[in-house]
Amino acid sequence: MSPQAHCAQPLEGTPWLGAAFSGDKSNLEAFAKNGGKIIRLYGEEDAWVLDEAAKLGLKVVMGVWLEHPRRGFNLDDPKAVEEQNARIRDFVTQYRNHPALLAWGIGNEVELLQSDPRPAWRLVNNTAAMVKAIDPEHPTIMIVANMGDEHLKILADHNQHADIIGINTYGDGLYGLPDRLQKAGIHKPVAITEFGPLGQWDAAKKAWGAPLELTGSQKAKFFRDAMAFIKESPQLIGGFAFVWGAKQEQTETWHGLLLKDGSLTPMTDALLESWGQAVMNKAPEIRHTRINADKHHSGDDIIAHVDAIDPEGHALTTEWIVRKESTDLKKGGDIESIPEQIPVHVRHNSVQQLTFISPPPGAYRLFITVRDPSGKADTANLPFLVSDQETN
Repeated sequence: MSPQAHCAQPLEGTPWLGAAFSGDKSNLEAFAKNGGKIIRLYGEEDAWVLDEAAKLGLKVVMGVWLEHPRRGFNLDDPKAVEEQNARIRDFVTQYRNHPALLAWGIGNEVELLQSDPRPAWRLVNNTAAMVKAIDPEHPTIMIVANMGDEHLKILADHNQHADIIGINTYGDGLYGLPDRLQKAGIHKPVAITEFGPLGQWDAAKKAWGAPLELTGSQKAKFFRDAMAFIKESPQLIGGFAFVWGAKQEQTETWHGLLLKDGSLTPMTDALLESWGQAVMNKAPEIRHTRINADKHHSGDDIIAHVDAIDPEGHALTTEWIVRKESTDLKKGGDIESIPEQIPVHVRHNSVQQLTFISPPPGAYRLFITVRDPSGKADTANLPFLVSDQETN
């Protein structure tokens, strides 16, 4: 079967609708149990997923990781490039006949933070050619970030060996992408290899720089709309919501579709519905949150409220956690540490309200997790700033 045949009918005529994956075996089992069919992986360290996916009836876009110039990889070093190529040749040869394999995802935003993307894209394009030579039966996907129109025009001349273009995009940038691709001269099939609500890099911010995160229910609406758009766009052969698992990036909840303990969320409900699954017990919905002030002095009472409902009318519980604002911020999804939890003196704690004495001076977030009896959860967080007590 030719690569184009694979592209035309990815999964028995259905679009590739799934999720990028970053988790453990239990997360993978939950994906399959809840109707997921196709996952996207990032590199060789995820190869264990292939065997598990085969057992669960899943298909996999297997990542072929390429090192990034922004991390010190020298694209002009023949020895470094050949060592990377040798690793990839061995990897592709080992897994090219795996029953769970659907396609190869070549690189992931290798061009990030480069003023000229051409050298990085030449490497990705050449790697796609090498992978196709070893395994002509599975399509290659060249995975890049959503960029400006000039970059897309450059990409049009640097993807000859990719059967599919993969684009990672966040927020409303998805909706104008098909028209921009056509104007740039990119007519190949396109997979949205990552998508999600507006990232922290583009979100509105508090005066001290803390970005504002949507609630899980607000993110769920984005995923519903985005999945519908992908299904309706002829050039888009599918989309992978980011990310099935939990991930610390700015916060513990910004990009993860699951909570750290594996709990399902309104976002997973939205995906299930888009995959054609009935959701019998829906996650709680946070309708509104508020805090009595954004800025406080040491010793002030901080009062936070949450208004949440359960679609089935079940009683809800609320967890309130204060953490320092994250300072271990990285680019391109690199690993970040979770900020420490701050103990606070609580005056009042209920499902709807928390009153506590402000911690020492600094920037913080109050994380709110509302759960139903099954453990499904919606989340929100409120950034706040504490300064020294005013002197008279």
